[in-house]
Amino acid sequence: MVDLEQLQKRVYQNKVKQGFNVTDIFKEFCYTYGELSEACEAYLNKKDDLGEELADVVVYLLGLAEILGINLEKEILNKIEKNEKRQYIQKDGINIRVSGE
Repeated sequence: MVDLEQLQKRVYQNKVKQGFNVTDIFKEFCYTYGELSEACEAYLNKKDDLGEELADVVVYLLGLAEILGINLEKEILNKIEKNEKRQYIQKDGINIRVSGE
């Protein structure tokens, strides 16, 4: 199993070492959005580098979480548990939540 907390630290340390941004939060969100856009483009164009583009998205998210002091592993596990407890019904082809937070 991968330790996301350690990966966060590793991503952050590499950003510092390489002189990348670690202070402008808005810029990091923009970079993350850009990487997600690149992954979508790779998917739509059936490019071979889709996996690498998805990895870029995760790397930026890990770095952003570390900059913000958020334990992303803990947040992901909490969110998965929350989602598993939710119940939905389908109405007109759309999932509508009927229970859970």
